[in-house]
Amino acid sequence: MFLPFFDQLRRAGVPVTLREFLAFLEAIKTGLVTYDIDGFYYLARTAMVKDERNLDKFDQAFAASFQGLEQISMEDVVEAVDIPEEWLRRMAERHLSDEEKAEIEALGGFEKLMETLKERLKEQEGRHQGGNKWIGTAGTSPFGAYGYNPEGVRIGQKESRHRRAVKVWDKREFKNLDDTIELGTRNIKVALKRLRQWARDGAHDELDLDGTIRATAEHGYLDVKTRPERRNAVKVLLFLDVGGSMDPYIRIVEELFSAARSEFKHLEYYYFHNCLYEGVWRDNTRRWDQQIPTDEVLRTYGSDYKCIFVGDAAMSPYEVLYPGGANEHWNEESGETWLRRARDQWSSNLWINPAPEGHWGYTQSTRIIQQIFDNQMVPMTLEGISRGMRELTR
Repeated sequence: MFLPFFDQLRRAGVPVTLREFLAFLEAIKTGLVTYDIDGFYYLARTAMVKDERNLDKFDQAFAASFQGLEQISMEDVVEAVDIPEEWLRRMAERHLSDEEKAEIEALGGFEKLMETLKERLKEQEGRHQGGNKWIGTAGTSPFGAYGYNPEGVRIGQKESRHRRAVKVWDKREFKNLDDTIELGTRNIKVALKRLRQWARDGAHDELDLDGTIRATAEHGYLDVKTRPERRNAVKVLLFLDVGGSMDPYIRIVEELFSAARSEFKHLEYYYFHNCLYEGVWRDNTRRWDQQIPTDEVLRTYGSDYKCIFVGDAAMSPYEVLYPGGANEHWNEESGETWLRRARDQWSSNLWINPAPEGHWGYTQSTRIIQQIFDNQMVPMTLEGISRGMRELTR
């Protein structure tokens, strides 16, 4: 019965294994979600999705397998979508108010609801907009799309408008978790979590279960032991390119910065423009009169810091390779010289590029910086940042 669903998942790129599919079937046999559509969805997702990057692919495969309303004609809707009436009853019990249930019964109950739908499908020709009888959109009829009737059966609608239809199969909550697209703050946090180095510090305020069991067994009475909470001890130094060609990426870089500040207890950051030179700054409004010598930054932070540069690396190649090449001031030493000094000081380093990876090869300066960083440049996608975090943990 569920083999087509399994095939659909594989075609959608969800790496579900036969063992996971069999575990899903075993769970179905227990009867836990027999009349619970939401429960069935979450059970299937839990059993067969092991990486959140595949959640949106799963949602699309699930909709294709169990919805199918967009691919069939209006006349075939009732016959083609075989949803047991008991499922609809159980969903009503869980999700509808007493007042809404009374409105359904006023129509004649679920039997009358489905019977009336079938009759109207035979009577109606074409699409209907608004109103309270025909199958269409934006009306108060219990059938169609984008309407207001609480006992509605959704037909031909991509997603719910009021989240009150009896049949809801197409809700997708993880569209931005695909590992090939740009990230939001939540997803950046997911990727940054891979850069962790646990250490216990602070007050002894966390229960040490193993220590408590051991001490209780040794002393013959309950002896509660506590220990410092585990924290992420990774130290991160962030260099952020601002201005010029980075303007289109302001929002996504802000999200990266916000995520990094929440994930890393030890985070230091500085701004630069295009390439690293002799000065950096902490406040973009005072970039000219409150610059901090890059030499001072190199001396301040030890080699145990993880160094991350964020920028599109798009500029004139002269700005990287030659003294005097900077477009805003005269630089005594080339940008390449300063980048190599930074890499020498912080051997664990990475360049994150918000520009699409497919465009990098068309910009000479990007290729040059890739070489300087020994190809330690990753795109600002979930897959790219995850790969970069793995590189930093080596």
